[in-house]
Amino acid sequence: MKKTILMLTVMLSIQSCWWGGNDDDDFTPQQSLSAYTPIVVKRDVLEASTVFEASRPIVNSGKIYLKGTFLFVNERNEGFHVFNNANPENPINIGFLKIAGSSDLAIKDDIIYANNAVDLIAIEPDFSTSSISITKRIPNTFPQMISPDGFNYYNIPDDEIIINWNLTN
Repeated sequence: MKKTILMLTVMLSIQSCWWGGNDDDDFTPQQSLSAYTPIVVKRDVLEASTVFEASRPIVNSGKIYLKGTFLFVNERNEGFHVFNNANPENPINIGFLKIAGSSDLAIKDDIIYANNAVDLIAIEPDFSTSSISITKRIPNTFPQMISPDGFNYYNIPDDEIIINWNLTN
């Protein structure tokens, strides 16, 4: 009797593989489940977008970096607020380093290294004249940005880059 039940169970399991249906045709890509839509720019627009602008208020802060008398506060996916921090009790907001899609930076020998969405860039700043110079760009160093809720968006042309996400729902 036990053998009969075991054989019947095995046969039903095998049969479900043949007649159980195929759900692969009903697959919906994950990006359609995201509550966010990507903000996309062309590569040439991305490469021309890094500038030093007038100071502005911090709205959506990220990482903080201190180098010498300068304090850098990330504005998520937009760039860095630059403060003269010679007097830590009264830091002075001297400008905004606009870097599209940026979330992090490092500084070595007064050169700022930052992610510019998918690219790694090296910036030589001159805060006394409110100017910057991009000294090096390494394209496609990083993967495309994923949405805040963790979904990837794959349907973009090769010459377009995700720089941020908008909440749509």
